[in-house]
Amino acid sequence: MDQYSQIVSTIALSMGLAWASGINLYAALLMLGVLGASGNMTLPPDLQVLTTPVVIVAAGVMYLLEFVADKVPGVDSGWDALHTFIRIPAGALLAAGAVGEVSPPLAVAAGIVGAGLAAGTHTTKAGSRVLINTSPEPFSNWFASLGEDIAVVAGLWTAIHHPALFLVLLSLFVLLLVWLLPKLWAATKQIFAYLGRLFRTKADMPPPAPKPPQPPND
Repeated sequence: MDQYSQIVSTIALSMGLAWASGINLYAALLMLGVLGASGNMTLPPDLQVLTTPVVIVAAGVMYLLEFVADKVPGVDSGWDALHTFIRIPAGALLAAGAVGEVSPPLAVAAGIVGAGLAAGTHTTKAGSRVLINTSPEPFSNWFASLGEDIAVVAGLWTAIHHPALFLVLLSLFVLLLVWLLPKLWAATKQIFAYLGRLFRTKADMPPPAPKPPQPPND
């Protein structure tokens, strides 16, 4: 029974890190680093580096930057685009690191699945932000960003303390992604197609006609 619980806990931590990385990588790194350094959690050997002060400080600085950038309409989408090349590889590495002590082939498999899960959550976040940015008010960005931060902390806490429950919730989340991602993709394509037509229309407009010369004043 203890071996079964250990396997479930390891899988939950591995997939929880991949899931969280696609939403807010730096919040996940900061949370694990602080928990490990304070003795509230024993991290796998391959993730012990997260407890070092320099990593905790770096994760904290980057989290503060993302906290601000994630709440500015337009800037958040640019930040997401840049982090396509950061969140997904990091999710794969963290997922593999969580099971690295068990078996190298299992670590590779966890990295592959983790990369796919991180890609799914990252794409969902980035696509939903494009839609939210069509709203003229900024409050929806703030609420979405705060909700994502809370979800990351609550999700990782559940993965650590209630791994079986987290895996059930994660399975439901993956089913939601399968249903939601095609709709987000279609809506995002429509928005970019509209912007493309708008810019082409402005580019094709003839320059304004010159004003006729004014007669001299007597």
